[in-house]
Amino acid sequence: MCLVNFQFKTHPTYPLIVVANRDEFYERPTESAHFWTDYPNILAGRDLLQMGTWLGVSKAGRFAALTNFRDPQLKPGRLSRGDIVRDFLAGNEEPMEFIAGLKRKRENYGGYNVVIGDSNHLYHYNNILDEMNEIAPGTHSLSNHTLNTPWPKVKKGKQKLAEYLLLDKVEVEPLFEILKDENVAQDYELPETGVALELERSLSPMFIKIPNYGTRSSTVLLMDYNQQVTFAERTYSEGETQSENSFAFKTSLT
Repeated sequence: MCLVNFQFKTHPTYPLIVVANRDEFYERPTESAHFWTDYPNILAGRDLLQMGTWLGVSKAGRFAALTNFRDPQLKPGRLSRGDIVRDFLAGNEEPMEFIAGLKRKRENYGGYNVVIGDSNHLYHYNNILDEMNEIAPGTHSLSNHTLNTPWPKVKKGKQKLAEYLLLDKVEVEPLFEILKDENVAQDYELPETGVALELERSLSPMFIKIPNYGTRSSTVLLMDYNQQVTFAERTYSEGETQSENSFAFKTSLT
């Protein structure tokens, strides 16, 4: 997952609105969003290499999303980062308690950010900076540095989502369209993350489409004040739409 735009507790109907893109190598085996047979309360896509996930929601109303921290000098971790999202969704620990556990084993993972919580409270943790934030109401975005780092795609994602949510009616299709922006940032806007300039340019759009790597799926999540969830996922192969799944259910969150 490389871009998670979300609105938290500022919309009159939906305390949580998420529009997110997962970027990954095309060859990495992945299953589209579904309720898992081994964890029936989890709704998420699944990485079939490590059996974790990058973003999901549970029937209990728990939400989690993860992005990598981009730094080519970081060593791979011995544990899979996708387990973090799975474990939070499957468990019942309070977010602060869960993050305390992540802090104790932060060096066992490659660099990551994770957003966890529910429609009442959200938290962000970054294991490289060892940074934890309780997320305030507002429109936020997370890419591959830390929460709201003003990369071009982060600023654009926040702006587009905030502008759309000024309209009276929220619909899934326009939220998907926000995520399809393929415009490359100007060189002066690019961050310096340790990769070559040409690659930095190629990774700057909200929707990525380059040889061997790109946006594999987009997710739209709406959770209203009655705990009704709408979850839609659209999958891609080299930029072309492959499938779309949508789900609606009510959580047990009070």
